[in-house]
Amino acid sequence: MLVKDSQTGSLANEPSHTTPHAHDVLSQLDNSGLSRFHWKAMITSGMGFFTDAYDLFIIGAALTILIPLWHLNALETSLVGSTSLIAAALGSYVFGRLADRIGRHAIYGLTLIVLAAGAIISALSPNIYFLLVFRFIMGLGIGGDYPLSATLMSEYSNRKDRGKLITMVFSMQGLGLILGPLVALVLLVSGLHPDLTWRIMLALGAVPALATFYLRRQIEETPRYALIMHGNAEAAQQTISNVTGNGTAKKNVKVQKQQAQQPKKSWLYLLFTPRFLKWIIGTAGTWFLLDIAYYGTTISSPLVLKSLNSHANAVTNMMYTLVIFVVAAMPGYIVAALTIDRLGRKKIQCLGFAMMTLSYGLLALVPGLTQSTLPFLSLYSLGYFFTEFGPNVTTFVYPAEIFPTMIRSSAHGLAAALGKVGAFIGAFAFPYLLTSVKLPGAMGVAAVVSLLGLLLTIFTLPEPNQRSLEEIAGDHELLAEMKKEQVPA
Repeated sequence: MLVKDSQTGSLANEPSHTTPHAHDVLSQLDNSGLSRFHWKAMITSGMGFFTDAYDLFIIGAALTILIPLWHLNALETSLVGSTSLIAAALGSYVFGRLADRIGRHAIYGLTLIVLAAGAIISALSPNIYFLLVFRFIMGLGIGGDYPLSATLMSEYSNRKDRGKLITMVFSMQGLGLILGPLVALVLLVSGLHPDLTWRIMLALGAVPALATFYLRRQIEETPRYALIMHGNAEAAQQTISNVTGNGTAKKNVKVQKQQAQQPKKSWLYLLFTPRFLKWIIGTAGTWFLLDIAYYGTTISSPLVLKSLNSHANAVTNMMYTLVIFVVAAMPGYIVAALTIDRLGRKKIQCLGFAMMTLSYGLLALVPGLTQSTLPFLSLYSLGYFFTEFGPNVTTFVYPAEIFPTMIRSSAHGLAAALGKVGAFIGAFAFPYLLTSVKLPGAMGVAAVVSLLGLLLTIFTLPEPNQRSLEEIAGDHELLAEMKKEQVPA
């Protein structure tokens, strides 16, 4: 029998996961305030992105040493800078799918182990071939961290602060972007042998990952996954009580514990229904376009600055890179975290893409801007600020909110995977663009893909701000309809 939930208007089988009692369990989490657990989960998840950003940036600094040391040509340079990104695409898909099949908790720490192992063995590489293989292994862990951290944080968050918490997880990337140039500067001026310098740069990426592994193992399965996918209302209620600090909640709300019933329809069928197909095109497509511009410019920042001022040494260009990250990138993350739950995701993403198009477009169309250091750095930094206060944050937040629980991690993994394909293209192509069409041409490519990202956002993505995850994705109605089809005629 189908009944209508008085609070959501969704149809559900009675009794099922979607009874009002079960809805009340998740409502406690949605309507709770920020707790110590939320901050702990944010930092634990965010440390993965701190590590990811450091590992992905530091290869650009290491390449300034490896190019003359190993006599790398343009193809080899592009492969070293981009191999971990194509691996991240595979890791996002594989780990995202596993998280929906066997649970978030089961594999939450595994991504860090893969990442740390890849960083350590990369530092021991005897030649470029081993380095490419080991960076690929590290990239699998980096990619897997995207759907896991985003999904876990979204499913533990309250409705009011969900955007801020997911954004703050991702914003830890900004600290990694700052640490990378700092470490590179210290090592470059230390007087160490170049062959030792780049190895230390890469090996340090394993430290924060290993330091966070234990904390990740202490975080329980999310209450939404436990309730919606396994029907374990008691476990969900107990976890929510721990999150909110409300020790009496379990006595006040009566829930029904039921046997889980997995839907017969495949996750691919669900993902490619019209509404979700439109959203996966929007989330994956905008992430793909963003990362072409973002990773192309970020990983190639030392090469971009070298193109701007060919007479500057590596230390000077690293200082410029650090300044850009400190005065533009990190403030962008902070402003995004402070405003995303007020302005909404769609407005911020549109504004970011529009300003990226403007700044990169001016650098492409006004030749004098790429021949003078101060004007170039000003516009380049403006693009960085609106990348962070814009699509670099929101493309991470969106797929963690708008898809149902049974495919949330898989959908995020697909979006992140396509994003990393874009990152691979950007990181691989930009060194060639800087030597063929020069700096203005490279900025022109970044402007075009940013404009395409703006248009795709406008026409495909909804606004999930201040709505519960179940309301956005229709979890209750979806499960009821799929279960109804399982009942024999």
